[in-house]
Amino acid sequence: MEGVVDHNMRYLLSKVGGIDLCVTEFVRVSQSVFPERVFKRYCPEIATAGCTTKNGVPVAIQLLGTDPQLMALNARKALELGANRIDMNFGCPSKTVNGSCGGAKMLQDPDSIFRVIEAVANEIGDELPVTAKMRLGWDNFDNAQHIAKGIENAGAQMLCIHARSKTQGYKPPAFWREVAPISEQLSIPVVINGEIFTVDDFHAAREQSQCQQAMLGRGLLAKPDLALQIKADIQGIAHTPWSWSQIVPLLQEFQHLETANCPIKFQGGRLKQWLVYLRDTYPEAKMLFNDIKRIKHIDDIWVELNNAA
Repeated sequence: MEGVVDHNMRYLLSKVGGIDLCVTEFVRVSQSVFPERVFKRYCPEIATAGCTTKNGVPVAIQLLGTDPQLMALNARKALELGANRIDMNFGCPSKTVNGSCGGAKMLQDPDSIFRVIEAVANEIGDELPVTAKMRLGWDNFDNAQHIAKGIENAGAQMLCIHARSKTQGYKPPAFWREVAPISEQLSIPVVINGEIFTVDDFHAAREQSQCQQAMLGRGLLAKPDLALQIKADIQGIAHTPWSWSQIVPLLQEFQHLETANCPIKFQGGRLKQWLVYLRDTYPEAKMLFNDIKRIKHIDDIWVELNNAA
């Protein structure tokens, strides 16, 4: 999730628990092979053994681009720097990304997706897992099974499917049942994604999609312990959903981390973004967001953040 799930967020959410794998914000590949500093900016975890968060959760580097050779060479560079897997984004609905023919726009030309995956898989497939993410289509689902099968045939070892078209964006509902025929025809693991905000959503998504695994995005930002809730439910362990008093220390730690790594003029920006998601679960988050949304100076934001405890 570009602009929100940076390495600080990955650290905090994996610290809460229940997460098996994290994925970086996408690295936009367009004109060159990026130097080491770019990969480390998007994925500081690459400097650790195994490319994991401080809590030991593996982190996949996600690439987004249309040029097969450049994507393959950047995947090779990431491997040499210590990446543990390469994920490719063919589902981003951003107008900016789609305007340059990347992300979900490539669903209109499936062969362009297959060429990219084949190039990356041929370059590093024997050394690192190669995975991909797609939506069910651009404006309909007619070609979803063909695209998914082509992604498998091109060399992807796992496929995550956001169960909506590009034009549907993030508008409810997600069409989990449309993923079931894809899960049945593919031999690689298929991961369901989209509109999973509760434990019940998770079970319904798995049942309807016939997927064994799920990817959490906005739901995890809205409920930082959602993965923990799901794991506890699967294991039959009692878990009380986190209260606002448990969330505030996370917000404070997040802001400490952001302050240490972010230019002054941008400090507080990602905290506000996170609160936009949290306010769907916690009324207190809505109040805190309203209190700080127009504040620009970080010291004044800290006053309100400390008062929220």
